[in-house]
Amino acid sequence: MTTAVANERLVKRFDKWDSDGNGVLELQDFAREAEKIAQNFGKPTDSPEARALQDAFRGLFTQLSNGNGPITKDQFMSATGDLIFQAGEANFNRALGPVVQGIIGLCDKNDDGQINAGEFEAWLGAIGVNRSKAQEVFRKVDADGDGELSLEELLAAVREYHFGRLDVELLG
Repeated sequence: MTTAVANERLVKRFDKWDSDGNGVLELQDFAREAEKIAQNFGKPTDSPEARALQDAFRGLFTQLSNGNGPITKDQFMSATGDLIFQAGEANFNRALGPVVQGIIGLCDKNDDGQINAGEFEAWLGAIGVNRSKAQEVFRKVDADGDGELSLEELLAAVREYHFGRLDVELLG
């Protein structure tokens, strides 16, 4: 993957999460993203599932900002670039695992801790991604072919997106 593609995807994520367009990411931007995703799943923002996602986004903000408040675009590019491309899979999973787990909690209708094809299509719709490719992407993400997506498979897919090997983003 070229640096240009990686940077383009990270800039897109920054711009999407900068909900008020003020050029920095603040805790309230992360809270708004969590609320929007929960609402798109039809969950009240005070539901346990929505609160878990809000907590996960809060943790991600704290990690990316090193607990030091707003994140500029340059800081975001540096922190996320390091997390995705240099820190290793374990650190990446530790940072983004709670967010992915939070989204699983919102769309896992049968409470088995995994995502089936129908739940995955709802996931894509809730984060604003075109559902038309859901089945094709599901097959690509389902690494073990068992018809269910685990937390580990979903985290690997998020990484694959940032490496340019998957063209559908899973975090919105």
